Amino acid sequence: MGRKGLDTLFVHYGIRKEDMDVIEAICAEFDVEPEWLKEQILKPYHEAKIRNEELDEKTLSKVIEKALLKIK
Repeated sequence: MGRKGLDTLFVHYGIRKEDMDVIEAICAEFDVEPEWLKEQILKPYHEAKIRNEELDEKTLSKVIEKALLKIK
């Protein structure tokens, strides 16, 4: 039986634990810190969803580009 209650990843980012496991595996493969990804990409994405903003490919690209600029 699984845990009861809300998953904290879902509460904070609107993402399920299973999906975050996949994201973390990809981060490990490409040597990207999962915590960085959560703060720089998932958080702005989730905030946009909460504001009912259009989340098309162009919008998501902007979020990712902005995050990547912080690496440099």
